Amino acid sequence: MRIQRISAYRVELPLHEGSYKWSGGKSVTVFDSTVVRIDTDAALTGWGEVCPLGPFYLPAYANGVRAGITELAPHLIGENPLELGKLNVRMDAALKGHAYIKSGIDMACWDLLGKATGQSACTLLGGRSGDDFALYRAISQEEPDAMAGKVGGYRAEGYRRFQLKVGGDPDVDIERIRAVAAQLKPGDRLVADANTGWRMHDALRVVRAVRDIDVYIEQPCLTYEECLTVRKHTDHPFVLDEVIDSLDVLLRGHGDRAMDVVNIKISKFGGLTKARQARDLCASLGVAMTLEDSWGGDIVTAAIAHLAHSCPPEAFFSATDFNSYVTVSIAEGAPQRKNGRMAASTSPGLGISPRREVLGKPLLVIE
Repeated sequence: MRIQRISAYRVELPLHEGSYKWSGGKSVTVFDSTVVRIDTDAALTGWGEVCPLGPFYLPAYANGVRAGITELAPHLIGENPLELGKLNVRMDAALKGHAYIKSGIDMACWDLLGKATGQSACTLLGGRSGDDFALYRAISQEEPDAMAGKVGGYRAEGYRRFQLKVGGDPDVDIERIRAVAAQLKPGDRLVADANTGWRMHDALRVVRAVRDIDVYIEQPCLTYEECLTVRKHTDHPFVLDEVIDSLDVLLRGHGDRAMDVVNIKISKFGGLTKARQARDLCASLGVAMTLEDSWGGDIVTAAIAHLAHSCPPEAFFSATDFNSYVTVSIAEGAPQRKNGRMAASTSPGLGISPRREVLGKPLLVIE
């Protein structure tokens, strides 16, 4: 099988709640997602998706995905999309860095591998564990009472894990954590995610002030070293996210005892191939994981589901249902949240069929 054509589509994904806000006053109202299509000489088509969380979250932006595909795709025409290791070496040789640009291409190749072999991506990624897996719900940053007021509604939808967006004024964040924690019930878990928003001295104040609260502290500061310092001064379970982008930092973090949980985002690693490597390494090291991506619609959600559902249960912490947050469906067959949980499709590949009427015409076609 050979790649004949790589196309990219742009789709807007508005939010049900109007906006999504996190540290530093950052917010998004409509996500700009890129859907990748790979056509082969075997009459099979694979689909992927990449959706950065705006241009101010990670070193990634929506137009960069499409510009990068324009640069990278000519080097992949004629390659075998089923040889995923070889293909990733080829991508890394043709375009240094920019892992997020490669993610949609790699994802589409996993879709093709599943279709070619008649197996779901979940089976190919390691095998299905259990009937479904738990999801978390992000609580967009607002005033403390407003954030606390959302817990009951989210719990009614089945969520039991809540990711509270903090990383602002430390005194207000202390109120946010306390207000939301007061709404929890036995079995709930709370993560206070600062998204790198605190200075180290403020992070130290916050963790000391909420020492009596059962809460995970996630990515309090910008750098690994700052986060490690905070980690050493708190007995809260500790999560790293933004700095987790390679096997090297996972090994370093494990050696330093820098975290209890990590967030593995598919596009930050460059696709499912490398995200699976990170997942399996964490499982062998005993580090729990949230498996997700920066953002996305139905196709990204499907990829998350396959990666999460094939994770060993003892290493799994949570995952994300991005297609529940947005108002536009871009594919049929995508997994749907049920009582705060989700299951990967058993159909070949990612198990999705894009809605062509939503995607429209491709922005670019390389063949």
